[in-house]
Amino acid sequence: MASRGIIGLFLLSALPLLCLELRRGIPDLVYLKEEEENNEKRQKLVRKKQQEAQSEKASRYIENVLKPHQEMKLRKLEERFYQITGETWKLSNGHKLGDKGRGKTAYENGGHFSLRKRTFTSQRNLPKPLSKISPSAEQPTQKEVLGLPEEPPETAEEIVTVALRCPSGSVLRRRFLKSCSSRVLLDWMMKIGYHTSRYSLSTSFPRRPLEVKGGWSLQDTGITMDTVLIVEEKEQSN
Repeated sequence: MASRGIIGLFLLSALPLLCLELRRGIPDLVYLKEEEENNEKRQKLVRKKQQEAQSEKASRYIENVLKPHQEMKLRKLEERFYQITGETWKLSNGHKLGDKGRGKTAYENGGHFSLRKRTFTSQRNLPKPLSKISPSAEQPTQKEVLGLPEEPPETAEEIVTVALRCPSGSVLRRRFLKSCSSRVLLDWMMKIGYHTSRYSLSTSFPRRPLEVKGGWSLQDTGITMDTVLIVEEKEQSN
C-alpha cells in the first residue's frame, strides 16, 4: 500500500511537467504544418513560373524562327509557280493611282511595256494558220467514186482476194477477177474513204508503191494470188 501511495504521489508531481511538455509540442506541430503548406505553395508558384517561361519561349520560337521559315518556304514555292506559269509580274508590288511615277519599281516603269512587247512579238512569231484544204485534197463525194464490179463467188475461176490494211488498223478483204482493171483497187480505196490525192497503195512484201495504169489488169500489176496491200498517206509538200 505504501508503494502504491508513493507511485501516486510521483505521478501527481509529474503531471504538471507533462502538461507543460504537451503545451510546448503543440505549437511545434502547428508550425510544421504551416511550413509544409508554405513549401507546397512555393513549389506551385515555381512550377507556374516555369510553365509560363516555357510558353513564352515557345511563342518566341514560333514567331521568330518557325513562322519566318514557313513564310520564306511559301514565298519560294509561289515564285517558282509564277516562273513556271510565266506570271512573274504578279510578284512585283503595284503602286497607287495618282503617284505620277514616285517610288515606282523597275517593273512599274517599264515592265508593263516589256510585257506588251513580248506579247506582241510572240503573237507575231506564231505560225500562220493552215490554209483551207484545196478541193483536190478533200475527201471525195459519193459521185466521184466509181462503181465497183460485183464481187465474184468463191467458186469462180481466175479470182484473187485482196486485203487492204488501212491507217486506222482495220483490214478489209474483197474478191476480184484477175482480168479486172487495176484501177478498181483505187476505186475501192476511195469508196472506203481514202482519196487518191492523199493516200496511195503499197505492196507489203517487198515494200514498194503499187503501179496502177489504166490499161493494166490486176494480173499485169503482179497480183496473181491473194495479196495484202497497205493504204499509206502521201507526204504533203509545202
